[in-house]
Amino acid sequence: MENKKKRNLTLILFIIYFCILIWILLFKMSFSFNELYRSRSINIIPFAGSIMVNGKLYINEIINNILVFVPVGIYTCMLKQEWSILKKVSVAFFISLAVEVSQFILAIGATDITDLIGNTIGGIIGIGIFYLFAKVLKNKTINILNILASIATVGLVSLLSILLLVN
Repeated sequence: MENKKKRNLTLILFIIYFCILIWILLFKMSFSFNELYRSRSINIIPFAGSIMVNGKLYINEIINNILVFVPVGIYTCMLKQEWSILKKVSVAFFISLAVEVSQFILAIGATDITDLIGNTIGGIIGIGIFYLFAKVLKNKTINILNILASIATVGLVSLLSILLLVN
């Protein structure tokens, strides 16, 4: 596949992922602002309340935040290979910061430093995954990642469609 076509496919897949990410994180899979739970809170103490819930260790939210941002790191590397690692990490950080600030401004969720940290770690892991793939797959990295991303995108859109139809 020629470079421009590869880049366009990567960009389309990233846009689809990004729209789904915003819909899940910011709009909690709702189609209307009226359906959203209205609350405005801010937590600036890392991991306060995220790890201990009712006296039990609870890290699912942190793990989910990390996992959902792994593709940000991978897509950033695919689209901007020439950027420094710091610039690539900053993409995950600033996307997460924008989501957290938007939640606060729109009063549609808790703004939490732990989410910002977890999301950024997810982006860093995604960058690491990309570099690992690049080391092993060399020039085939973008092609293979685009194939995997296409499969994941179709699967995710299908799963979300089924979930929406059931509800």
